[in-house]
Amino acid sequence: MSVSELDVTPMPVPAQVAEDFGEAGPVVPPRVQPPPRSMRRLREERERLRDEVIAGRSQGVARQHSLGKRTARERLDLLLDEDSFLEIDMFRRHRAHGLGMDRQRPHTDGVIAGSGTIDGRRVFVYAQDFTVFGGSLGEAHALKIQKIMDLALSTGSPLIGLNDSGGARIQEGVLSLNGYGGIFQRSVQASGVIPQISVVLGPCAGGAAYSTALADFTFMVHDIAQLYLTGPDVVEAVTGESVTHAQLGGAQVHGTRSGVATFVHDDEESCLAEVRYLVSMLPDNNLDPPAALPPCGAVSDMRPRLAEIVPAEPNKPYDMRLVIAELVDDGDFLEVHEGWALNVICALARIDGEVVGIVGNQPMVLAGVLDAAASQKAARFVRFCDAFGIPLVTLVDVPGFLPGTDQEHAGIIRHGAKLLYAYCEATVPRIQVIVRKAYGGAYIVMDSRSIGTDLSLAWPTNEIAVMGAEGAVNIIYRRELAAAADPAALRVQLVDGYTEELVHPNYAAERGLVDDVIDPAETRSAVARGLAMLRDKRRHAIPRKHGNVPL
Repeated sequence: MSVSELDVTPMPVPAQVAEDFGEAGPVVPPRVQPPPRSMRRLREERERLRDEVIAGRSQGVARQHSLGKRTARERLDLLLDEDSFLEIDMFRRHRAHGLGMDRQRPHTDGVIAGSGTIDGRRVFVYAQDFTVFGGSLGEAHALKIQKIMDLALSTGSPLIGLNDSGGARIQEGVLSLNGYGGIFQRSVQASGVIPQISVVLGPCAGGAAYSTALADFTFMVHDIAQLYLTGPDVVEAVTGESVTHAQLGGAQVHGTRSGVATFVHDDEESCLAEVRYLVSMLPDNNLDPPAALPPCGAVSDMRPRLAEIVPAEPNKPYDMRLVIAELVDDGDFLEVHEGWALNVICALARIDGEVVGIVGNQPMVLAGVLDAAASQKAARFVRFCDAFGIPLVTLVDVPGFLPGTDQEHAGIIRHGAKLLYAYCEATVPRIQVIVRKAYGGAYIVMDSRSIGTDLSLAWPTNEIAVMGAEGAVNIIYRRELAAAADPAALRVQLVDGYTEELVHPNYAAERGLVDDVIDPAETRSAVARGLAMLRDKRRHAIPRKHGNVPL
């Protein structure tokens, strides 16, 4: 068939098409060319996106402020030196699908991460952003934190985490849990290598709580901080117990009862200011010494007030904090766990410009006895100081371990062994000062000569014995006292004889268990001279994988 025989009659144009496009069919509009690619336009787009990410969602920011909380970026501004923050992974977004996640992909993925300086010293920091997915942790969120942890460890810099998160991101399932695991593994690897500081500035629930438990120091703020493994709703559903967020895991609970919170503050400003102060007392890592200040003449500084603070009578209370204030530079020290286990004091301070860790019994509380909580508190502090090369000064005024079924059943033997283990293992310079009484096993545990203290000093008020004279006489002379016509008079005579023979101030010094009996007024200078003498101390541990701490 030839072409001329084909039916080429035009097909009629449908009425609607003709109406829309005319008889000739649709008219293709001319193609609009995008503006030419240029560096200027790319820079403007990048800057516009950056500004949007930094500003955040206005509704989320307003809600954060309505809850009495600052935003993640506002917190970083308070924590770090001005204009020192270098953000990493600002434009990172999650890659999850399903459950509507592919329709919500905000930049940063709910955590601001990077590095900055505190008083000119490098730190790495992440701040969870509650305005994005409630600060919940998903895969991308976790990878950002892990990257910061890796950088902190590789550069030997302190790590600070600002926690404000609803926990694992449920929509991402096991990837969220895997993210937590990677964080925990890095935290353990960094333990004892770089200082790790956790700051709780909002909810910190579920797996996130372990980040704070693994840190060296944990800060919490009243009213806004919540820290627990399972929230009130789950607790009530499982146990039937009705409890509020604050009662379950508020700052007051963890600062005074559980011991999880190292520092508790009333507001974010004072909290972050104290984080800065703490960093100034710490080394960057376990290979560098803490930053020292110029000597201030402590080696010749006499403090006669010390003889007035401490009563000569062994049973009269006094505040050990007043003794510490006389020993340290400018009377300034940072007390750790101030609200928990009050019968022992742990503090960071400076003596003649050098950072030291101070452990002291507190006669104002339970006469300064050691119990389970006090032993745990002091043991963890001693191990931290030893890990980071901070010398230890131990102030002893202890009547023994707290007796009773409650303590025995609570594992006082095991917890007391933690403190014993910590001191025995410590290789940093160690100075013991026996202020007054030091009885029984508690004397040994409080860094005695027998467990390796380098320098043991004692005041003329020292009483070192298995137990106090009264208790010893009651046991040794039980039959004589029972048969005596005047037991009270005989007891006084026997107590005086026991004291004169076994508990006089020079008894331990005569046997080399105390290096010197000093005037209380000389304590600051004696400790400063001792620290200078021990500054170059070197002691290498016996090769082993690790010991078995009585956890």
